[in-house]
Amino acid sequence: MDTAPILTTPRLRLRRWLPADIPPFARMNQDPAVREFFPNLMTYDESAVSVRLIERHFDEYGYGLYAVEVGLTGEFVGFTGFSHPGFDAWFTPCVEIGWRLRKEAWGQGYASEAACAALAYGFGTLGLTKVLSWTAVLNTRSERVMQKIGMSRVGEFEHPGVAQGHVLRPHVLYEMVGEFRFPTRDPI
Repeated sequence: MDTAPILTTPRLRLRRWLPADIPPFARMNQDPAVREFFPNLMTYDESAVSVRLIERHFDEYGYGLYAVEVGLTGEFVGFTGFSHPGFDAWFTPCVEIGWRLRKEAWGQGYASEAACAALAYGFGTLGLTKVLSWTAVLNTRSERVMQKIGMSRVGEFEHPGVAQGHVLRPHVLYEMVGEFRFPTRDPI
């Protein structure tokens, strides 16, 4: 597997996953703060399976959820990138951009910085013409990232992967269509 960075920003490197990423990824997925807007925490084994599925997505599509590391230290801080959702909704099939970072990496602009790099690559190099993103209505931090990177809110939906009546079932839906343009304000 080629582990050279696929994308770089002034502070970050986005790359394929390494076996060494699994332990910090698993710790991140066991953190209640990181998983606040998901129905459950993930076990170590579930995190390891998730990495295998992400890598399979890369093999199938040529892109995926990139492991994100801090450029100066090489420290794994989470992921940002593209996926194809595994559920049926009025807007699927589609390409989703998503991110998840360790709590220690929050508040530093890493999510928006990495997402802008991914979107520029997706619309430029990969030739994507439409990218969606979504999160639980309660997750205003993630929704703010969508706004900062220039996505437009197109509505709400009930996430079919979350139980009826669960507080996390209502989701907001954002999109970017046409081409990516770096935000006029610094997304960080």
